[in-house]
Amino acid sequence: MDALKSAIAPLKPITNALPQPIHDLGTSIIGSTCYKTLILDLDPTDSECVKLAISKGLGIGIIAASSIVKVPQIIKLVNSRSASGISFLSYLLETSSYLISLAYNVRNGFPFSTFGETALIMGQNVVITILVLNYSGKQSTAALFVAALAAAAFSLFAENLIDMKTLGLLQAGAGVLGVGSKVPQILAIWQQGGTGQLSAFTVFNYLAGSLSRIFTTLQEVDDKLILYGFIAGFALNLVLALQMVYYWNAPSAKARGKMKEAPIAAAPTSSGTSTATPKKGPTTRRRG
Repeated sequence: MDALKSAIAPLKPITNALPQPIHDLGTSIIGSTCYKTLILDLDPTDSECVKLAISKGLGIGIIAASSIVKVPQIIKLVNSRSASGISFLSYLLETSSYLISLAYNVRNGFPFSTFGETALIMGQNVVITILVLNYSGKQSTAALFVAALAAAAFSLFAENLIDMKTLGLLQAGAGVLGVGSKVPQILAIWQQGGTGQLSAFTVFNYLAGSLSRIFTTLQEVDDKLILYGFIAGFALNLVLALQMVYYWNAPSAKARGKMKEAPIAAAPTSSGTSTATPKKGPTTRRRG
């Protein structure tokens, strides 16, 4: 580590001459103490500041990735105009869990880098849920879902309606909902024998994101409810990822249906053999 410190020491004139906006941004992310240690003094031996910087970097990366993590899933649904392989119950539970967690984090004043993706993913979940209901012929249910979600959001963010103690209990339930939201999707894949319109990009990004969130929560948020939720979520995301690999080349339900409906071709017959039933000629037998 001392060798690294000596190697980067010549960069100090550059880091100390960074523009004020960059200085302010860095300070707001990792704090003035760690900014001075890591950027101005270029001292990588402070393990606490290094872990904080890694955690912040992962958090910002997760938030950036979450802005598009479910866009491939949305595109896949729109292009196929089919909700095959997508569990409505799974998205309903996950969206409910994310809404409660978002309200809990915001009202507790936790750093945005530790939960920012919750809001972005929840918005994409709403779009996917509406598409799933629409392609399943349940447009009225989609309208009811949006209205119920708006009413729930208003209640959760209103301090005069739900106090922090009640919100804490809801957050404990949200952890269970978040974990439980994966189970219907896992069962749907198992029952259909394929992943249908489920996006591999979304599944594997979820897996990486939930693993990273365990680290960032350990570093920045002293809340066991949130930590245990991420650990359980990672375990079930791993199951989904393994299913995605296992069923990677499995034909879709629609393709399997077409294969079943295909007529069985008749066996070819030789050109020299006639299969027609010979006609009976007139009989010469005398009838008594």
